[in-house]
Amino acid sequence: MIYPEIASITSKFSPENISEERKEVLKPLIDFVQAKAFSQEEIRLNLICTHNSRRSHLAQIWAQAAAEYYQIPKVFCYSGGTVATAMFPVVAETLKLSGFRIQALSIGSNPVYAVKYSENQHPVIAFSKTYDNEFNPEGGFAAIMTCSQADGGCPFISGAEKRIAITYEDPKAFDNSPQQAQKYNERSLQIAEEMFYVFSQIKK
Repeated sequence: MIYPEIASITSKFSPENISEERKEVLKPLIDFVQAKAFSQEEIRLNLICTHNSRRSHLAQIWAQAAAEYYQIPKVFCYSGGTVATAMFPVVAETLKLSGFRIQALSIGSNPVYAVKYSENQHPVIAFSKTYDNEFNPEGGFAAIMTCSQADGGCPFISGAEKRIAITYEDPKAFDNSPQQAQKYNERSLQIAEEMFYVFSQIKK
């Protein structure tokens, strides 16, 4: 089970909080996960954004936590970008506030973090990389485009079984502003609620 602090936040989620328009956007992902679950195949999701620094990491980590919460087996979430930069430090701070436990495995220009959402599950290994990095799957995955720039800039994702656009506004617009913490938390919770909605719809 996920950590109680995370569960406390997600207990406030409701399908009624998500617009019908967004539910239509999320439906292709639900259908992909459901088809894999019915056939008892591994479910691989590669969440992709331009720099693999903010939205793609939030989506990867919340999706993995949602799969654990709803006990959907064989879910493996990855993330990547069109270029590699670094996971923005405020992303880690935002996730900590939601109850994730984060350990820096390495420091430098592109730190590597272990992000735990459950006592007994393997942590998400988070660092910035291109979507086709060898750390990520080579095939049989859904490519989830979390920003419109990456969606437009990547007309073809090699190895992707399905490509799905689920885009989010970039909290980077509020970097170094008085609203930074608030806006990152808002975006994180929006992504979280939508990923939990997706996995709540899966029949085992």
